[in-house]
Amino acid sequence: MVYSTATDVAAYLAGLPEPRRARIERARAFVQRHLPAGYEETMGYGMIGWVVPLARYPDTYNGQPLTYVALAAQKRHDALYLMGLLGDPDTEQRLREGYAQRGLRLDLGRCCLRFSERHPLAEDLIGPLIASMPPAAFIAQYEAARRSAAAGRGGRAS
Repeated sequence: MVYSTATDVAAYLAGLPEPRRARIERARAFVQRHLPAGYEETMGYGMIGWVVPLARYPDTYNGQPLTYVALAAQKRHDALYLMGLLGDPDTEQRLREGYAQRGLRLDLGRCCLRFSERHPLAEDLIGPLIASMPPAAFIAQYEAARRSAAAGRGGRAS
């Protein structure tokens, strides 16, 4: 799978072949177990996402809900996008150290954690990270990032 045009989660999952569907379903259940209250599951950008609903926070730069976590089956791997977490160097360092201590391979992108059957998620590390940021904290982080970006452009908002 490269990009899904599914409009709901059930259709997205139904379009995945086994054993990939089972792996994505397990990862989805894992995220849902750790997700703080207030996020909403949706489909966006061709993947399952957990977002701050526009009804709660409509002032986004692109008019789309703020995505906190997303999950996707990519061509060569699966990916868990941790939008609110991986921009923090301390969080990234904890992940690197935790994976190394467990002897697991960490395949980390800018905000995505790639995983597969051979290279599973370290759920005991990632679960508490997902649980650590309720929507209000994520909104505050987003607003701070926008202010910082605007300051870097001489105060022009995006």
